[in-house]
Amino acid sequence: MYTRAKRVSDCQCQPSARPADPGDCADDAMPICAPPSSDSSSASSGSGGRAWIVHGLALGAAAAAAAAAAYLYRRPGGFRTRAVGIIPARFASSRFEGKPLAPILGKPMIQIVATDDDRIAECCRGFGADVIMTSESCKNGSERCCEALNKLEKHYDIVVNIQGDEPLIEPEIIDGVVMALQRAPDAVFSTAVTSLKPEDAFDTNRVKCVIDNQGYAIYFSRGLIPFNKSGKANPNFPYLLHLGIAGFDSKFLKIYPELPPTPLQLEEDLEQLKVLENGYRMKVIKVDHDAHGVDAPEDVEKIEALMRARNIH
Repeated sequence: MYTRAKRVSDCQCQPSARPADPGDCADDAMPICAPPSSDSSSASSGSGGRAWIVHGLALGAAAAAAAAAAYLYRRPGGFRTRAVGIIPARFASSRFEGKPLAPILGKPMIQIVATDDDRIAECCRGFGADVIMTSESCKNGSERCCEALNKLEKHYDIVVNIQGDEPLIEPEIIDGVVMALQRAPDAVFSTAVTSLKPEDAFDTNRVKCVIDNQGYAIYFSRGLIPFNKSGKANPNFPYLLHLGIAGFDSKFLKIYPELPPTPLQLEEDLEQLKVLENGYRMKVIKVDHDAHGVDAPEDVEKIEALMRARNIH
């Protein structure tokens, strides 16, 4: 886990600048027109010439975009080199009050924390964890991470919001979320998904995700997505389950609390939708992970049984 800064890749990008993918630019530029034939009229030759000028300009723009992207990766110091992991935690969970302090095999669920609650802070300090006190006004984990980031003395390019109620999240997944954001300069957010279990298809505590062919998020929902006209889960469709982890470009994270709440965010009660509704891009990685989040008191017993079976202490 990223208990402290880990050098992984200096972000020169402005949060509001969302450059198009260089490969996409090249694909769009190529089919603008065909070469004019020799027997075309002067009018068509003129329009064809103008089209070729546009074609050339488009190719030039694509080449410039590709060169800029290559420069980002080759310049000294790399791209988004410093990352820090923060676990936001609050006592007053609506579904499971006091969840961060719920013991799992005799230990609190959380190990590193940004919190507004003295009980959580005292518990964490008891086993030597770093604690950052945040205000009660934070509306969600992303805002709590933002406040914690502003209180840290060092500069970080990437902040990983690690959900405390996902105690079995693998370190490799955290690394993958960091690397995904390093490799996608047009994204300000990265996250992970895994295969959705059939029994979780209609569980509103299990958030589903759909992504495009380039690995960018299209939408998240508590309902089953995509949803077919039969009204039943398709056993042959590869539904995706969203995991409780998020990587933020630190510059974007600092403006996230200033963005007004959005309709889909409020309706689904999913903070990541505010990112998409404001037009920002979100990179998603697929991982093989047997997800076991703690959303209700009865989940603690399930986690303990799983940890005993895996000899995890």
